[in-house]
Amino acid sequence: MGGCEMSAIMKRGHRSAKPKGAFPRFYGRHAVIAALANPNRIVRKIWGTREALAPLDLPPVLPIVYADVADMGRMVPSDAPHQGIVAEVEPLDDVWLDEVLEQGRDDKRPILVLDQVTDPHNVGAILRSAAAFDALCIVTQDRHAPPESGVLARAASGALEIMPWVRVVNLARALDEIAEAGYWRIGLDGDADTVLGEAIGESRVALVLGAEGEGLRHNSMAHCDILAKLPISPRMESLNVSNAAAIALYAAASR
Repeated sequence: MGGCEMSAIMKRGHRSAKPKGAFPRFYGRHAVIAALANPNRIVRKIWGTREALAPLDLPPVLPIVYADVADMGRMVPSDAPHQGIVAEVEPLDDVWLDEVLEQGRDDKRPILVLDQVTDPHNVGAILRSAAAFDALCIVTQDRHAPPESGVLARAASGALEIMPWVRVVNLARALDEIAEAGYWRIGLDGDADTVLGEAIGESRVALVLGAEGEGLRHNSMAHCDILAKLPISPRMESLNVSNAAAIALYAAASR
């Protein structure tokens, strides 16, 4: 996605969920470099070894603290692979669903809707897959999704900075709005009778996935047009939600 497209989607607004007095700390080269490259991201401070920071073209106004590996190890989760670089950032501003739908009205990029997927490793991996398969956005319910964090940014490997992430108050209402925009809503459910490849068709699709274990809630199922399953072997009951999302996105992209 080009810079102009991102600017159109990532319109700044007021984000009530921004922390007061505490900010996420990203770590690792991919997450930090992607944050520095994102014009919509405010990087407040950076720590790093001289070896890790030397190749980077850092803004002259950015506060920099040179630190050793042991010091940074105390700034991140235990055993986190920080690669000698840590950045304190501000969360991104809100992304609005109506603006994203307007942006995608003339193409067939899929939307990925997550129903109470709360594990930051899974959401980060899903963001990475969504960026890899050129999804329009991911949509989550704000109260049942992880906040931006170093763990999530690390798992996303830079995709957090380029994939629009819409947080909504009411997921059912958002699914209705997605349908009104012309999307065929496919809920992934292991007990469905239809296989995903048969359900996709040729229209624009919104792929709806539930939390690992619990799956889709009944109300979310009721706001899908069809339920479908992945064609996996009966020897395996289910897949990790991030793996299922990657397979579903591939199926949508390869129509």
